[in-house]
Amino acid sequence: MDSFEVNKIAGAVLSALLVIFSIRTLYDIVRQEHKPEKPGWALPVTEVSSAKPAAPEAPFDVAKVLQLLPKANADNGADTFKKCMACHTGTKDGRNLVGPNLWGIVDRPVGQHAGFPYSEAMKKHGGKWGWKELATYLHDPKATVPGNKMAFPGVKDPQDLADLLAYLRKLADSPAPLPQ
Repeated sequence: MDSFEVNKIAGAVLSALLVIFSIRTLYDIVRQEHKPEKPGWALPVTEVSSAKPAAPEAPFDVAKVLQLLPKANADNGADTFKKCMACHTGTKDGRNLVGPNLWGIVDRPVGQHAGFPYSEAMKKHGGKWGWKELATYLHDPKATVPGNKMAFPGVKDPQDLADLLAYLRKLADSPAPLPQ
């Protein structure tokens, strides 16, 4: 028997198997409905309670943050500042990233750092970054300066915010005096 005969026999066997399995598969598809034994995803169902809705968030109290500032922990503020490092640097003569370098931010004019293209909203805001202004802005940047480019949601916890301000105070040749 030559190799051509062996190929014909193997081809015939494989063709027969292909026809048998394809007919069976088509029959399963057409005639039978396959239901899973159990659902693939069990979604938790929570019942809606008839309890009163949660109280609205208390308005931001900048005075509370400023009271916490003298006893704030700059080391904890450094941990909070790690979130800021995605867009800002805090080193002397550091480069600007997506946001400006924050070295010497306390008492710096708003929207004026060399080499950084501020948004029109920030340029028009004016003033200086004093303690009250920084606390208010870092609590809710979008509400404080509508139209600014900063996408950060803000630091909502007063203690974390005071710690962050204490850390920002250290980012200067001569740290600004704490508020009275």
